[in-house]
Amino acid sequence: MHTNPVHSAPAPAAPHLGGLGLFTVLLGAALPMIDFFIVNVALPSIEHDLAAGPALLELVVGGYGVAYAVLLVLGGRVGDSLGRRRLFLVGMAAFGVTSLACGLAPNAWTLVAARVAQGAASALMLPQVLATIQATTEGPRRARAMSLYGATGGLSMVAGQILGGVLVAADLGGTGWRAVFLVNVPVVVLGLVLAVRTVPDTRAGRPAAVDVPGTLLLALSLVSLLLPLTEGRAAGWPLWTWVSLGVFPVAAAAFYATERRADRLGHTPLVPPSLLRLESLRRGLALLLPFSIGFGGFMFVLAVTLQQGLGIGPVRAGLALAPMAVAFFGASLAGPRLVSRFGSRLVTAGAVIQAIGIAVLLATLRLGWPDLGPAALAPGIALAGLGQGFQMPVLMRLVLSDVPADRAGAGSGVMITAQQSAVALGVATLGSLFLALAPTAGVRDAVSTTLLVQLGLIALSVLLSLRLPRMR
Repeated sequence: MHTNPVHSAPAPAAPHLGGLGLFTVLLGAALPMIDFFIVNVALPSIEHDLAAGPALLELVVGGYGVAYAVLLVLGGRVGDSLGRRRLFLVGMAAFGVTSLACGLAPNAWTLVAARVAQGAASALMLPQVLATIQATTEGPRRARAMSLYGATGGLSMVAGQILGGVLVAADLGGTGWRAVFLVNVPVVVLGLVLAVRTVPDTRAGRPAAVDVPGTLLLALSLVSLLLPLTEGRAAGWPLWTWVSLGVFPVAAAAFYATERRADRLGHTPLVPPSLLRLESLRRGLALLLPFSIGFGGFMFVLAVTLQQGLGIGPVRAGLALAPMAVAFFGASLAGPRLVSRFGSRLVTAGAVIQAIGIAVLLATLRLGWPDLGPAALAPGIALAGLGQGFQMPVLMRLVLSDVPADRAGAGSGVMITAQQSAVALGVATLGSLFLALAPTAGVRDAVSTTLLVQLGLIALSVLLSLRLPRMR
């Protein structure tokens, strides 16, 4: 009698992220970063159209950034538990709805509320991108995907201001500043269609419950720091801003103690202290913070300097940043090959090149003011972008290099929260320094002082980069 041999069931194939899937998640990563900066060039139009004062305008920018930074780690944790594709789809759909609400806002307070909601939607979507890349790629494919993610991050920040200038100047259908938000809607629809078809679903092997005390204390820590720094200058530094800043160290210490206790009791904290014991993550984050503070402040101050100091219109001001975008993208793509040859020393070289670019830009502004156009500024801006492009993707890859796949959501959430909080901190601190000096010292001296501070941050980056773990 013939019997069929018994075969064991094949193991399920590991989820694989194809080229179109990678494009889709990178599109999801680009949208929140573009919208962090796209509003900068639209603020004068918003102020005129909605009769919004300086404090409300600061909230239009800062409300988005604070909600975004506060909820990122939670977004990563929920994606680990419920499925990263599901959270990516929910976050992207919510981003489209809140973008529509921003574009249709009848008054300034409605716009502020819609921007806060848009930041929250971004926090659901963005952590799923890195976590999905970590869980569905390995080896050279992961290195390439991480480089493209880093390139997307830097380019999005630059492209946001370029695109914002073009859209405001174009005044499509009489929409004016509203177009900077409405343009997101068709892009979101495309992203949702692609995501359903091309993004594999992944989740953590041992999903953890939400750490409620940790989430609340992290939110309190970030809000008590970022909100007064964002709002303080425009509001005239009232008492609540100083009280809030006084709350920050207490809340941060309580957060750390709560997370350590949860770890000790065998629970799963929002930010596991064991992750911070990874040398690659700890040292990479230490360098990512000054880099991102400088990057955020530089982009904001340069946008204001080009338009208000040099009198360059929004479109030409955006195009002045094009050399930075091209150099950043080229450096990001070359990163994996150069890392295999020079390791983490590429970050040191990138910081030195960035410092040279900032120094060239500073000299150009000092010597040529005020008769300067995009062509004269291009060498310094391009060198700064080249140096930044050699740093950001490598740092992101390094930070996550030793994070286990089942903790990819937590690891990416921690990294993105640190990065975006630092970008917001850079806009708040370097931006406030610039705006405080400009009325008395003049725009040229204000931007010069700000660039000197950034050179100090870059010098710190060089020193920290010498302590980075070796990588291939």
